[in-house]
Amino acid sequence: MLYKDILSFYEQLNLSEGLMPKRVKIMNPYQDPETKDEVWRLLKLFHEKYFKDEQPRGLILGINPGRKGAGLTGIPFTDSPALKEVCKIDTDMDTRETSSEFVYKLVQSYGGPEKFYGDWFIGAACPLGFLHLNERGNWVNWNYYDQEELYEALKPFMIEQLKKQQALCGGVKTALVWGTGKNLKYLKKLNKEAGIFESLIPLEHPRFVMQYRRKRVDEYLAKFNEVLAAHLSKAS
Repeated sequence: MLYKDILSFYEQLNLSEGLMPKRVKIMNPYQDPETKDEVWRLLKLFHEKYFKDEQPRGLILGINPGRKGAGLTGIPFTDSPALKEVCKIDTDMDTRETSSEFVYKLVQSYGGPEKFYGDWFIGAACPLGFLHLNERGNWVNWNYYDQEELYEALKPFMIEQLKKQQALCGGVKTALVWGTGKNLKYLKKLNKEAGIFESLIPLEHPRFVMQYRRKRVDEYLAKFNEVLAAHLSKAS
């Protein structure tokens, strides 16, 4: 069953803190003693609900988990309101992420979570997240491309995990990329080096839409649905 393969994928995610540049630390909710019990309960409920089959999926690649979304729940672009209100999975976690708000509007407009996740798997360019200690002494979200030293250290790990996500989806040759700026730029560079996908299809990052184009959300939902429909057959 696909859900078992997905759970095995998350279980094997591991990075050494020794690879990290100074002032950068790894977010790994799948192994963090403070979060892993609830994360694994949610992971199992979510994936058994939507991936209990052996059908291939199209692959969507985000950037890397953020601390208010997958950095806590373990499920890409999914915060606690999305789990409770859309997926009908209860949790005591209380976390809200701007990106998740758009993604679950998309999920609903697509036909609901059963239909959406029956067609698509949302992964990430780098499936573990990062925090950076800024000059004010605060730990803030940090993307894999925000620091060249970090990106270079992550390249072997990212290539390995991209190949594993590709395999989870049935060996897809096309992936949709959420993020038309640096995420697309760095994924193209990495893909050119590793030769994983034949094509990468860009769409705006959900966070960008909600922060800068909120008044045009319906327009973006239509655009995303059109691209999803056009590329599902190619992605699978």
